[in-house]
Parts: sequence; C-alpha cells; structure tokens
Amino acid sequence: MGNYRVPVPSNEPVYTYAPGSTEREQLIKALGELKKAKFDIPMVIGGKDIRVGTPVKITAPHNHALELGQYYQGGKNEVQGAIDAALKARPMWAALPWEERAAIFLKAADLLAGPYRYIMNAATMLGHSKNVFQAEIDAVCELVDFFRFNVYYTQVIYDVQPENSKGIWDRLDYRPLEGFVFAVTPFNFVSIAGNLPTAPAIMGNTVVWKPASSVVYTAHFIMRILREAGLPEGVINLVTARGADVGEIILKSEHLAGIHFTGSTGVFHGMWRTVGENIARYKTYPRIVGETGGKDFIFMHNTADIDETVTAMTRGAFEYQGQKCSAASRAYIPKSLWPRVKERFLTDMKQVKMGDVEDFSNFMNAIIDKGAFDTIVEYIEYAKKSNEAEIIWGGNYDSSKGYFIEPTIVLTTNPHFRLMEEEIFGPVFTIFVYDDDKFEETLVLCDKTSPYALTGSIFAKDRRVINLAMKALRNAAGNFYINDKPTGAVVGQQPFGGSRASGTNDKAGSLLNMIRWTSPRAIKENLVPPKDFRYPFMF
Repeated sequence: MGNYRVPVPSNEPVYTYAPGSTEREQLIKALGELKKAKFDIPMVIGGKDIRVGTPVKITAPHNHALELGQYYQGGKNEVQGAIDAALKARPMWAALPWEERAAIFLKAADLLAGPYRYIMNAATMLGHSKNVFQAEIDAVCELVDFFRFNVYYTQVIYDVQPENSKGIWDRLDYRPLEGFVFAVTPFNFVSIAGNLPTAPAIMGNTVVWKPASSVVYTAHFIMRILREAGLPEGVINLVTARGADVGEIILKSEHLAGIHFTGSTGVFHGMWRTVGENIARYKTYPRIVGETGGKDFIFMHNTADIDETVTAMTRGAFEYQGQKCSAASRAYIPKSLWPRVKERFLTDMKQVKMGDVEDFSNFMNAIIDKGAFDTIVEYIEYAKKSNEAEIIWGGNYDSSKGYFIEPTIVLTTNPHFRLMEEEIFGPVFTIFVYDDDKFEETLVLCDKTSPYALTGSIFAKDRRVINLAMKALRNAAGNFYINDKPTGAVVGQQPFGGSRASGTNDKAGSLLNMIRWTSPRAIKENLVPPKDFRYPFMF
C-alpha cells in the first residue's frame, strides 16, 4: 500500500497531418479500413452486448451512399436494464481503491493517443463529417486530456483534508453519489461524449450513458477503448433508446443521483422540469450539471487589427460548419472599419472550400443530419425574405449527396434581428455595424441581446478599451477571449462552461466539474474521549 500519485498531466500534442507525414498515411489507411467495414453496434449493458430493438442505419453526413453500419434503438426494457446494471455495479466500483479506477482511464488515454488514434480520427471524420484537424483536436487530443486531467483533479480533490485540533483526527471521505448518474451527450464533440460518462465514473459513480443518435458510431469506439482499458461491467452502460422511454424511466427513477448533460436548452429545461416534478421521489437530490448552447459573439473596436479579427471570424464561425456551442455566431463591427473588414472577410470566403472529409483541402464539410440541415436552412430563408437583412455571402445549400450548407454571412440593420439572438448551430454568421462613438452603448446591447452566456471575444489594441469591455461583458460569457476567436477551449487551460441559458457553468476540464460528482463525508475521530460529562467551568 502507498499514497499513490498519478502522473502530472500535460496536454496531448496535436499532430499536423501534413502531406507526406507518417500520421497522414496512417489516417488514410484507417479511413479505408472503416469504409470497408460495416459495424453492427450493440448497446452495452452490464458488460454484455445487447442487440435488440429496431436496427438504425448509419451513413456519413457528407455522403448518403456511404453506409458505416447500424445500431439498435432499444426500449424501456433496455433502459431499465441499464439502471439495474449501474446499481448492481455501484458497491464494487465505489469500494475499489481510487488509484485502481484511475489506472483504467490513464490506460484509456494512452490507448486513444496510441493504437486507436487513427481509427478514432477516421471514425470521427466519417461519422461526424469533421476535417482531420477538427477530428484530431476533438476526438483524440481533448478526450485524452479529459482522461488524464480528470484523474489528476480527482487526486487533488482527495488531497483536500481538514485541519485538526489536539486529540482529534479530522478527515474527509469523498463518497460517490448515492445512486447512478445519467450522462446525455451531443453529436458535435467526441470529447464531450467521452467526458460526460467518465468524469463521474472516475469519482466512483456508475453511469447510464445515452449518446446522440446521430453519432452512436463514435460512441461505440469510446466504449471499446474503455472496455479494453479494463472498465468493469456495469460501470458505464451505453444505451441507445427512444428519448421518451429514457425520460419516462431514468428521470423518474428513485435512484437518479445526477445528470451530466450537453445539448439543447429546450431538452435541458424539460429534464430539469421532470426532476422538479419528481423531487420527492428521489433518495437524494440529483446533481444537475448541464451545458446547453450559446449565441457567441465577436466584438471589434476601431483599434483592432483587421486581419486578426477576420481570421477569428472565419475560423470561429465556420470551423466544423459552425456546429459548436462556442462557435462565433454574431459580430459587432465599427462603421469606420466595416468596408475593409467586409473586403477581407469576403476574400477569405473565396478561398474556403467545402466537401468530402477525405479531400484534405476542404475547410468545411457537411451538416450532421437532415433535422439540423432543415433548421439551418429555415434561418437562411428567413434572412433572405427579411427587409432588415442582406446575405452578403453564401446562402446556398444542397442535400442531394450530403448535407451541405455554404458559409453564410448575414448583414443586419437590426441588432435584435432574429439571427442575432437565437442559436442556429450552423454556418450562419450575422453582423451588426455600429457607430464608432456608440461603442459603450453597443457593449450593453451585446450583453443584453441574447439569453445565452457561453463564449465571446473582444478585439482591440487599446488596453483601456479591453478593460472596459471586460467589465461590461463580465456576465455575457463564461469563456471570454481577448484578441482570439471564441472557440477552442483547452482542458487544463480554459475550463469550459457558461451561465444564463448556456448552462450551470460547472467548467468541464477542471476540478470544479469533478467535485460535483462526490458527496463528502466529514469524519471526526476523538483519540482520547472524555470520561466525565462536566466541563472545567463547572467545578
């Protein structure tokens, strides 16, 4: 026995995949292998592969003809089975020494960074329609970072122990939550899909995990890695069932101890409402941790560098087709700089290519599925018909081969135009041009325009201006950037999360998130207990 220490983590290096590089050759090989294979993806409940329910075909978003496999849409029996398996595994998992749990996720990190790197990247490219760079930073580097840093933060939490007085030994026992944790993960980030079920598990909790139906493909590979790393059966149960069945059974289970969620604001509201309606049913008050989206901004001052700002706009708005909760979706540009900003921005757009992920010259790829495609198209058509907006670039779309939407730039005269306020989750970027002398007024406008408060950035050279914006926009973004795009938070460097309609701001990738998955018990041991009830003052 010993007071074991885990390795101090550092961020996983990002490979370049430059022409002629070994990693590029390995990735192309992995893409070829996956395209030939059609995976029959099971649910994983209690360590068993479960293939029941309705088979659902999986195709690539950028190529409807490319079939990747199938998964199974289970029902109430599978949902209840996942709960039962999690509860059955809980005593074993909670009692396992923490360093044994840590070893599993450290091994998973090394498996992902090593032998699974190219397979996971290829799966993400094909299943999510991400280019290689977006796949690398998400599905490999960020998820590896989550595994390593979360294990380290667990050690840091356990090291926090109380002071002692003479004759007393005080200590804290960091217990897992009493019940199971429900993890609901989105389509856009493999790293989130891997983090939401594993963060509570690292702290000793057992989990029922429901991934987004559009990306069960990569969830399968995450589960494969975890099982190969030695995850015991029942600790994380992967269930792909109808949302109605999940809500009916999981959210009303008396054993629900926590929810780890990333997804839409509407769905999160509904889940929270159901929890509230059933609050007397639960054995313990469920911990609710959620990240729900954003309407993220870039605010430019007239002292800003045009090239730097436009580069941030191009990358921030259109990387991964704007399908990031942190994607730049609205901008405030000073009138004096707008002509040059517009010219530079459109120059960028002329160089942006869109198409298949296997063409490495493409900056953009496809939208995730038909539902998302239709929603984004509706916003574009709304802008086309409005007398308050002008589409200055893009606005075209085509779903015949894949779900492709051009990068679309909208100029509006109304700072409260619908596209300035509502989350679109696609490659649509709306700009409002403000009078230079109304900078401070427009900061207030930016703060109050949208119900979200996830990410945002200020571009300026004048430090006084930066400080002014920092204060005015203090509550407008949980992740705030100075002279940088409002995307790309790195685990251990920029803990991620927002407030207002953007979520509970429990900061994924930090100790602040991990501590939500424990219920501490304070232990006081009196080393020499008194034998007389009377106090000294009584004599």
